[in-house]
Amino acid sequence: MFVFIKIIMFYSYCGVKVFYTFKNKKSREPVLLLHGWGVDSQIFDGIVKSFPEKSFLCIDFPPFGKSQKIVENYSIYTYVALVMSLCEHLKIDKCDLLAHSFGGRVASILASVKCSLVRSCIFVDSAGIKPKRNLKYYYKVYKYKLLKKLGKSTLNMGSKDYQKLDENMKKTFNSIVNEDLSPYYKNVVCKSLIIWGEKDNETPMYMAKKIAKYVRNSKLEIIKNSGHFCFLSSPLTFNKLIGKFWEETQ
Repeated sequence: MFVFIKIIMFYSYCGVKVFYTFKNKKSREPVLLLHGWGVDSQIFDGIVKSFPEKSFLCIDFPPFGKSQKIVENYSIYTYVALVMSLCEHLKIDKCDLLAHSFGGRVASILASVKCSLVRSCIFVDSAGIKPKRNLKYYYKVYKYKLLKKLGKSTLNMGSKDYQKLDENMKKTFNSIVNEDLSPYYKNVVCKSLIIWGEKDNETPMYMAKKIAKYVRNSKLEIIKNSGHFCFLSSPLTFNKLIGKFWEETQ
């Protein structure tokens, strides 16, 4: 099987170098693959290989993958603007979105504010719903702030994703995870498929149900015995679901 790959560095509107690839055939109506936090577009290689007839535009969100490593003052809206500027640069008239976790944050806003661009959307274990907080969480936050104020080490506090970041990206991370994107999910009008791992602990099942409730033209599919990366742990089931969805939306 021949797979066409076009690799280009694109300078986004804010001057940050963004790495992207066209995989399979180049098209003005590709599937945009939007990856999660801490990984890059290569995580979708299995999906790309399973659908050689489709054109995929794969983006590495800065500072991940082969994109620029140092970014400053980013928010979730910066990433949305980055994708929009890339689509404009490539003269993409219409596209389908497949977004995982953090990529779902970007997709929810993009599908809401740029509905003329997005034909359909697949949300996979997507983030952006305000999480339920308990006393243990608020205790950790208080402890972190207190230790920081006293000049004590906070290196081992926070999630694994958070601990890996430099100080500038920690600010970006905090800005992103604290943004409740429910209003954007409520404004998504394109046909959407929501796929969730039954045992997802990072974006729990109640988030899937909320997104399914908010996105009016959507269907929720739950993959049993899978976690946050259901497209990796259950590829056959996952690919069957998205293949059927794409057939129905074309």
